[in-house]
Amino acid sequence: MNKAAAIVSACMMTFALSACSSPNYVMHTNDGRTIVSDGKPQTDDETGMISYKDANGNKQQINRTDVKEMVELDH
Repeated sequence: MNKAAAIVSACMMTFALSACSSPNYVMHTNDGRTIVSDGKPQTDDETGMISYKDANGNKQQINRTDVKEMVELDH
């Protein structure tokens, strides 16, 4: 019985963690690049820059005028 309880517990924890994770977004740029962000990018209206975390967890910025399209990735 302990083995079954451990498996159920592990499955529930995995589901809970995946439900809390923020969705990733894909940005297509005017020059043909595709950028995948970790979480939702934030737009700064004063500077016109979009801030996002890349796949390595590094903070990056791109000018809003360079982004043609931004869509949420389906899980």
